[in-house]
Amino acid sequence: MNRRTSLALAAAGLTATLTLAGCSSDPTPRSSSPSPSDGSSASPGSEPQLTAADGYVPKPVGDLAAGFLVITNSGGTADKLTSVTSDLSDDVTIHKTENQKMTKVTSFDIPAGGELNLERGGNHIMFMSLKRQPEEGQKVRVELHFEKTAPMKVDLPVKPINYNPARH
Repeated sequence: MNRRTSLALAAAGLTATLTLAGCSSDPTPRSSSPSPSDGSSASPGSEPQLTAADGYVPKPVGDLAAGFLVITNSGGTADKLTSVTSDLSDDVTIHKTENQKMTKVTSFDIPAGGELNLERGGNHIMFMSLKRQPEEGQKVRVELHFEKTAPMKVDLPVKPINYNPARH
């Protein structure tokens, strides 16, 4: 079996696994332009101010894994997530999902005063050819790379394969 066929089969297997594991996102979308909790508004000329939260990696099946988190920009300038690196894999990409089809992209916008949701059934981080099999309770370290902001290191806890946090 050649590498292309192996990758195609692995991607198909991951897609089926994520679908069976509840890969659909909550039908209620999160706002892409939340107001700051302190009642102030972001200054139009301020730099991006990025934070990451709600991250996780479902326990991998095979040599593929997906990662999910929310990046919030409380600054007044938009930024872009341009890549992700990790010691879990040398082949980490970012994907959008449209009409149940995953497509590799070069960046995701993070609007000023808004957020980027990487979530099941939608945009996500993809880890190919895993170097190890992380177990539930362990953490996967990722480094997020942006167009304007310095890289950010984030630990994503490994959750059960069917983990899907409720969004209210």
